[in-house]
Amino acid sequence: MVDTESPTSRVRPDTPTPIVELRNVSKSFGPFHVLQGLDLTVFEGETLVIIGRSGTGKSVTIRHIVGLLQPDAGEVQVFGENPWKLTAKQRKEMRLRVGYLFQSGALLNWMTIEENVELPLLEHRRHLGPEERSKKVLEKLRAVELESARKKFPSEISGGMKKRAALARASVLDPDIILYDEPTSGLDPVIANTINDLIVDTQKVTGATQVVVTHDMESAYRVADRISMLYEGKLILVAPVEEFKLTDNPIVTQFIHGRTEGPMTKDG
Repeated sequence: MVDTESPTSRVRPDTPTPIVELRNVSKSFGPFHVLQGLDLTVFEGETLVIIGRSGTGKSVTIRHIVGLLQPDAGEVQVFGENPWKLTAKQRKEMRLRVGYLFQSGALLNWMTIEENVELPLLEHRRHLGPEERSKKVLEKLRAVELESARKKFPSEISGGMKKRAALARASVLDPDIILYDEPTSGLDPVIANTINDLIVDTQKVTGATQVVVTHDMESAYRVADRISMLYEGKLILVAPVEEFKLTDNPIVTQFIHGRTEGPMTKDG
């Protein structure tokens, strides 16, 4: 059976203030019901990982957080505000406090790495002069060890370097929240661990709240303070890493151990 305990009831009483809350959120695309009454709380300064099978709504969930999607039902609160009850200007200001690392990296191929990272500053920090922008860009590129590649184009660097450049761009405005969509997807284990270390280091250095979507359990264990599992449009378990590993929920254990038989596949 699915664990029916409320995910947030597992949170320790000394946790910090909620910075993101999704309450009974539902979202459909035509006949496909992706989120079905999802409840999620992310606490200030933590790294929360969301796992689940492909197509279960992990990316849809974080797009609600950044305000790229509006729920069909339920409510989203970020920094204590419902983005869809704000003015367009206020919503834009809120989004600037949220960095987003897309699964593909989403670098612009006609710009150098340096120019890609600088782009958010040109768009949203127009008061900064060229020297200030350059200093900020170099700071972020050094943090991901890409200073030497700053004049190269995305086509000239590896997949792992693209992810690192995308992280530099996502963090250049010093956001309060950083969202990661499958940050280690398509990378070999060594490069994936480099990205995992960057996620951990970014939180330590900046104190940002982080939400990481992944199907990579090694990555989840390495970066998370808490792990949540999305199944049939709801979170069926949210727990600290060590507690998550010890769960006897059959759906969760089937996923984390990669078994091909169990409640996820019994009807298939």
